[in-house]
Amino acid sequence: MKASRDNDFVYQAVYRYLTLLIDEAGKGPPVRLPSLRQLAERLSVSISTVQYAYSLLEKEGRVYSIAKSGYYAQALHDMDSLDGSHDLLETVYVNARRPGMCVLSADDPASLQPLDSPLLMLERELLRQYPRQAPALVQPCGERELRTVLAARYTTSTANYWRADDVYIGADLRGVLEILISVLELRGATVVVESPCDWVILRLLEAAQVHVIELPLLGGGQVDPQRLESLLKHESVRLMLVSSALNMPCGSLRPLSNQQAIAHLLALHGTWVLENDCYSELHDGEGAQPLRDWLDPERLLVFSTFEKFIGAEAPFGFLLSRHWRHELQRHFLLRAFRLSPIRQKAIARLLGGGRLDQHLSVLRRMLKERRTPLIALLHDRLGDAVHVVEPEGGATVWVRSLRPVNMAQVFQRLLRQQIVVAPGELFSLQGLHRQNLRLSSLSHGERDLASVVGLLGDALRLAPAE
Repeated sequence: MKASRDNDFVYQAVYRYLTLLIDEAGKGPPVRLPSLRQLAERLSVSISTVQYAYSLLEKEGRVYSIAKSGYYAQALHDMDSLDGSHDLLETVYVNARRPGMCVLSADDPASLQPLDSPLLMLERELLRQYPRQAPALVQPCGERELRTVLAARYTTSTANYWRADDVYIGADLRGVLEILISVLELRGATVVVESPCDWVILRLLEAAQVHVIELPLLGGGQVDPQRLESLLKHESVRLMLVSSALNMPCGSLRPLSNQQAIAHLLALHGTWVLENDCYSELHDGEGAQPLRDWLDPERLLVFSTFEKFIGAEAPFGFLLSRHWRHELQRHFLLRAFRLSPIRQKAIARLLGGGRLDQHLSVLRRMLKERRTPLIALLHDRLGDAVHVVEPEGGATVWVRSLRPVNMAQVFQRLLRQQIVVAPGELFSLQGLHRQNLRLSSLSHGERDLASVVGLLGDALRLAPAE
């Protein structure tokens, strides 16, 4: 128990220990778990602490008790294997949630150091201060206090400023982007997207029948100015979707000279810009300048989510836009997002009081500490097999096979060894990045990272050429 985090309650460590035992039990016949007294002695905790951890697991349906017999691990319902599924993304998602899997593909930065406890503590304090709001007072575009704090956070000058009325809060990022696609009437329109691009965004654009033109990034996360200029001249581009500073999954910080060149071309052609700001808070360096600082704010929209840097208790997405106010308000009203106003106020206090910035400093350091051993192992064990793009922030590492291999067979081989990776083709609608993988060491479970990287190397070297 001494290995548990200092800020954990003891029952949380007991709970985690029990979940490991349950995961080991798998989908076989029910397995009897240690008794209250046995577990208390084994972990040097009180019987009441063990009992509380068991009660939580009973409520979740993961264990059940039999009088005068003890506690048993609840057998999980076996899901049909999706190894042969034609939907690669679905296969990744489902297998990543299976017990006992080593997930070498996770992109959940806040899981290392979530702000759940401070957030919920603030929420409890606010619940005592504020009376329960009547439904008529609920603001469909988001709580005013949070919108005001976000507007101030994004304002950098007298030209690049935002007001609370320019900010819209949604239940999650997907919902906000779906509204944006409807308001901008992007169905059938041409949108240029930097590639690789987040699969959630790509799937939403595909579902809305948007004509997506992918612009592959050059080394260092740079956009090719000549290729972009050609697209803007010869295509009816309605919008360009581009990352703010840190582009993911590559993890590169675009040089200022490249940002300025992009901004100049977009301004020259009067092109609207949709800036993905989900990862800009996770860069390693100080003062990375976002692309929006060089853009005309009158032709700019910015979206992001709190979940990447606060955690699962703050899943809200948000949008900044100076235009389409009536249409955006109408769509948010139609969606009728019922977001907890107190939770939003608590997030506003985290942002406005400086607590978030302190947290980000710690989170960036922890993410780098997790990435560094993975990168070292990739260079040491797989130096002859992959090229590693050295990331400048975030939770993941982007790698490319040095020889053309059948990456589908690499993926399936690793899956049979209970290892989940994210193939590069997920980050493109046009079949790009087939020789790439997005890797992460956030949640490899109890598996030794060196042995997992070794299995990845074996899979790459044994895979047939494509």
